[in-house]
Amino acid sequence: MSRRTFIGSAAGGVALVALGGAVWQRRSLGAERGALTAYRSPTCECCGKWIAHMRASGFEVNVRDVPDATEAKRNLGVPAELYSCHTSQVDAYVFEGHVPADLVARVLRERPEIRGLAVPGMPQSAPGMDIGHERYEVLSFTREGNVAVYAVRM
Repeated sequence: MSRRTFIGSAAGGVALVALGGAVWQRRSLGAERGALTAYRSPTCECCGKWIAHMRASGFEVNVRDVPDATEAKRNLGVPAELYSCHTSQVDAYVFEGHVPADLVARVLRERPEIRGLAVPGMPQSAPGMDIGHERYEVLSFTREGNVAVYAVRM
């Protein structure tokens, strides 16, 4: 075997190991997080864009197209004043509306004593909307109905 062939083979092997490690790590993170189930209207474009945002951030998303997500919101304990266009759940947490993927990951990592996070309405700069630079609040809520500002985004 020539030196050039040996070096090429070794480099290819290193690349395959690195790629395999990256795929394994991404799958491990997804398994650690659990799959996110999203309830949304099949005709809502911004819901589809938010789901794409979550998938691009490494989340596995199971989509449930429903004509009206209100029943899912009620069953999952989302306060009515926090409703948005779609609702999702992973593990014991609920995420209402266009919650950024990094905040979903933070909740799943830190496991705070909340029911979930919500971005009420449809802020223009939230993930999936991506239209402007509007300031918006991401709110936490508890099973008891307590609501607090969890994060502020632009």
